[in-house]
Amino acid sequence: QVQLVESGGGLVQTGDSLRLSCATSGRTFSRDFMGWFRQAPGEEREFVAAISWSSGNTYSADSVKGRFTISRDNAKKTVYLQMNSLKPEDTAVYYCAADISLRSLLLREAAGTRYWGQGTQVTVSS
Repeated sequence: QVQLVESGGGLVQTGDSLRLSCATSGRTFSRDFMGWFRQAPGEEREFVAAISWSSGNTYSADSVKGRFTISRDNAKKTVYLQMNSLKPEDTAVYYCAADISLRSLLLREAAGTRYWGQGTQVTVSS
């Protein structure tokens, strides 16, 4: 069992920065891959970025490359999403997820090995 709690969302203006946190507990490392997803009203949930606890390798969607950076602190069992140069189109609920592999994490339908956080709202105004 892995529990995930996101925090750090808020209301910001275009060009501002935010850092989201995903605090984990329970059997954190039973799921090696952590990911960030986002979902805007009326839209499907989309992948943002992922990181491996064990290797530290990162992966990100083309839409956020160069602006968002995912990182982790294994000692604190926490992953972060540093979001810079925010745009209105970044407005969404951001969710943290944990899964056994990058492949499983990227599947739209959870394979039964995924855990989700409750989400944190990010709103970017102009």
